[in-house]
Amino acid sequence: MHVLLLLLPLVMIVQSMSSISNFTCPANCTCQLELKFATCASKNFASLPTTIPSYIEHLNLSFNQLSFIQHRAFQTNRLLHTLLLNDNQIRTIADGAFSPLEALVKLDLSRNYISTLPGGFSLGLGTLRDLSLAENQLTGINDNSFKNMDALQKLNLRHNAIHLDKIRAFGSLSTLRRIYLDWNNITILSNGVFSMLRNLEELRLEGNSIKCLEVGVFSPLTSLTMLDLANNNMTTVYFKAFLSLQTHSTHIWLAGNPWTCDCDLQRVFGKLRSVHRFLLDDYENLTCAKPEQLNGEPLTEVDTQLCFAETVTVLIITITVLITVVAAIVMAEKKRRKSSIGKHWTEASDMSYDSQN
Repeated sequence: MHVLLLLLPLVMIVQSMSSISNFTCPANCTCQLELKFATCASKNFASLPTTIPSYIEHLNLSFNQLSFIQHRAFQTNRLLHTLLLNDNQIRTIADGAFSPLEALVKLDLSRNYISTLPGGFSLGLGTLRDLSLAENQLTGINDNSFKNMDALQKLNLRHNAIHLDKIRAFGSLSTLRRIYLDWNNITILSNGVFSMLRNLEELRLEGNSIKCLEVGVFSPLTSLTMLDLANNNMTTVYFKAFLSLQTHSTHIWLAGNPWTCDCDLQRVFGKLRSVHRFLLDDYENLTCAKPEQLNGEPLTEVDTQLCFAETVTVLIITITVLITVVAAIVMAEKKRRKSSIGKHWTEASDMSYDSQN
């Protein structure tokens, strides 16, 4: 009896190994049992393989011809940690397509043709930490699409066509640490768009068309250490828009914007550079776009002259106005005196004429 009890675990292991060995890889795929890894990349799959072993934790389906991900498409692969679907032709994702994948950590859907995310996109993705939707055709963000992603830390949305115009666009992704929104169609950052992102450390917004930063837009980002606003359409900026950023230390990139170099801009950057927690890493690369005579000039070479030139201009205008006023007074006084002399001469002539008579 004791011998049977000792042999029972061994029998179970053998049965388990036997059951695993019965799983076969799909045709044209490679499976590595030891690594629990399967790669089916670049095999021209137009639909998902149906015989992927259930023990697989890492599945690579990139560079195929997949166009549609159906509901519960991976229900036999619940142990997946990594799923690569990048570089396919995916246009449509059904509600709950990834709902069985309760162990998934990384999902890559970059370089497809996705224009919208279903409301149930996040179903079953409560453990997901890394999501890439880069280089798709997304035009907007639906906060319902991410509502079940309670562990998400990295969100890559670069090179889409996103207009970030919704308040709380990212719902309550309080665990998010890095978000890449560079090279989209964002024109304004409205107050409240980043609400609840208190753990966000890196915000990439390079290469958009941002013209305006509303005061308070960065105030929820109390953990932000990196803010990239390079290559946008900002001509000026308000100091208070950054002052609301209450962090210990934040690196800020602003080069490549068409700055209007005037006294106001000099004052703003003077204040920003005086705040020790703001690190303007590319300040040396900032260039003027306007006025025309300063186009292409580095801001560092003209910033000390901007307010001086403005002061001189104001002084010249003031002096000109003063001279004009004084001249007008002098002319009026001369005219008054001339008129007075003429009056006295007339009176004297009249008196002389009367005495002769």
